[in-house]
Amino acid sequence: MAITSHDVARLAGVSQATVSRALRGDPRVTSATLDRVRRAAEALNYVPSEAGRSLSTRTSRRVGVVISDLTNPFYPHLVGPLHDELEQLDYRMMLFTERTESAIATQRLLDRSIDGVVLATATLDSALPDELSRRGLPFVFLNRESANANADSAVVDNEKGGRLVAAELARLGHRSVAIISGPQDTSTGRDRELGFRLGLAEAGIALTERHIQRGPFDFDTGYRALPVLWAQEPRPTAVFCGNDVTAIGALNAALRHGIRIPEELTLVGFDDIPMAGWESFDLTTVRHDLHEMARTSARMLAERIDHPDLAPRRTLFTPELVRRGTHAELAEEEQCTT
Repeated sequence: MAITSHDVARLAGVSQATVSRALRGDPRVTSATLDRVRRAAEALNYVPSEAGRSLSTRTSRRVGVVISDLTNPFYPHLVGPLHDELEQLDYRMMLFTERTESAIATQRLLDRSIDGVVLATATLDSALPDELSRRGLPFVFLNRESANANADSAVVDNEKGGRLVAAELARLGHRSVAIISGPQDTSTGRDRELGFRLGLAEAGIALTERHIQRGPFDFDTGYRALPVLWAQEPRPTAVFCGNDVTAIGALNAALRHGIRIPEELTLVGFDDIPMAGWESFDLTTVRHDLHEMARTSARMLAERIDHPDLAPRRTLFTPELVRRGTHAELAEEEQCTT
């Protein structure tokens, strides 16, 4: 038969209510009593019931994490540290990977079986943040933000990152530049492209419409877009990709079409996921602290759950350029023809 808290109480010589208070860290329990309860629980190999604790505390100690595409190599590098930080905070993580908000809403995201939500793939026009606010369910934005919700967020300074790339390309002498951007209904896609445009304008470089391709932040977007850009006149000498996964797709397309990187084309990514540093890619990119961004979002959510009246907070992570092997200075003769 399963060991219960009543068995622990009998062995420790205390009431069942004292056992419950001791095991959930109630400060009213003395250290001597806590020690007796813990020794009794260990002797009986007792595992506290999550369901019972939820009933007594009216919390589930569960957090939902919404990610629309777990197959994208970017997201595991958020989920790992997010899970570890939540575990340290005594929360369990529940992953929601449905691609539509209606599908998410039909799951246990809005039925109060979780204490809060991390939104990692929100779109600018998402209705889900407003619905969470209306129902009083704490949430935090991670990586992306919505345009219509005043909420906690942990994000990178995407506009600054775009400016860094533009400044580097201008320094290298590139004048005919292109971008494979992310979706315009995401804060990451919008702000990285905006920063890139502004940085180019400050350097006196125009970004023409024929040198712009957009799509999801995935491998196929980069693979399909690069040949289209390469066929344009004038041909671009440098391409900024909205993230590393897109850039890796573009690198593969360059290999397929015999385009030499970086001799004929400079290519720059964004995020600096571990794959970007592999010798087979050696991608020049924009780095920000993915792990700390994820851990920060977990801490912000835990604080929001405990203190719902806190003013909204926004933690902005600073990007930096990482120079590897996919960028090069434009040759003088090429500068004269572009």
